[in-house]
Amino acid sequence: MQQETGIQTLVAQISDERLKQIGQKILNKERISFDDGVTLFEKGSLSYLGALANWVREQKHGNKTYFNRNFHIEPTNLCVFSCKFCAYSKLYAHREEGWELSIDQMLDIVKSYDGKPVTEVHIVGGVHPKMDMNFFLELLRSIKAHRPELHIKAFTPVELDYMFRKAKLSTEEGMRLAHEAGLDSLPGGGAEIFHPEIRKQICEDKVDADGWLSIHEAAHKLGMHSNATLLYGHIEAYKHRIDHMERLRQLQDKTGGFNTFIPLKFRNKDNDMSHIAESSIIEDMKMYAVSRLYLDNFPHIKAYWPMLGRQNAQLSLSFGVNDIDGTIDDTTKIYSMAGSEEQTPAMSTADLVNLIKQVKRQPVERGTLYNEIRDYSKISVEEIELNPLLN
Repeated sequence: MQQETGIQTLVAQISDERLKQIGQKILNKERISFDDGVTLFEKGSLSYLGALANWVREQKHGNKTYFNRNFHIEPTNLCVFSCKFCAYSKLYAHREEGWELSIDQMLDIVKSYDGKPVTEVHIVGGVHPKMDMNFFLELLRSIKAHRPELHIKAFTPVELDYMFRKAKLSTEEGMRLAHEAGLDSLPGGGAEIFHPEIRKQICEDKVDADGWLSIHEAAHKLGMHSNATLLYGHIEAYKHRIDHMERLRQLQDKTGGFNTFIPLKFRNKDNDMSHIAESSIIEDMKMYAVSRLYLDNFPHIKAYWPMLGRQNAQLSLSFGVNDIDGTIDDTTKIYSMAGSEEQTPAMSTADLVNLIKQVKRQPVERGTLYNEIRDYSKISVEEIELNPLLN
């Protein structure tokens, strides 16, 4: 009740009439418009946006902050595409600079977690011409045969579109085969910025916005869930960010299949856009806050801690974020190679719980689909560290 009165007072006292109207819409749980979203970016102060986003977050989730126990497999960093923002992939023509894992090598990674309480494997990588549909179907079947309960979240629409086209399959046929082989859900990568004006400049040769959205829609129709991302802080304008979120919001209205939205910060190390300065922490938090306010039909907003760094991930929990991803276990190089804060991204369960508790939030372990596995709010870090099943 006190928070309710406080946020109402804040909105009532804002001097800008336009921002006041938007704030009132949000308090009334009305959908804000495209122009409202742009206005929030352009005119909203960080404190105003943060207060509104935190109110929405707590209306939806209270103090709960989710994490999961997962690990990543990156099959290859060789790629037929040349996205200008990417420091991770190496063109297939320069194979000596990259890596490519066999099915056995990837299965060995999965087996290395035998007996450990991980719930998800996340598989994404470059688009390798020899890693085709049959290769990845065999990988999915092998993982499921070894550990049936492990949730496989894998492949961006960039990877899937290439696989399907090469196999001469429709999107619907390709998604059905992948799902039947063991693919449980889709990550959110490859979205970048949907608007063709920007996409043409930063990633012209890979699947476009309509293709990205159609693959997620096909997954949703099969009963699968997925995530969505946006790459911000490079050459885009605020209108491009809102255009991107508007397209996601429309698809979510249609299918309800998205779990989480994840803003991804552009990093400028060792790529073709290194001359562009990275966004400030103020801009980062505004991005999270506006995401929470605009995507009213998305249950969750996630901050990917290996990209932001631990302290900034904590800060984001006051700007609409209610999920900080998982343990990762030093198995992803996509952001560390581009200059992220976390060069060796790994946190134990105890680390994550402590991180969340330090900012007075309630740590809850989840499955990939947000089934609650364990509430850690009353379990001490010491207890977690002493119990292999908890840590």
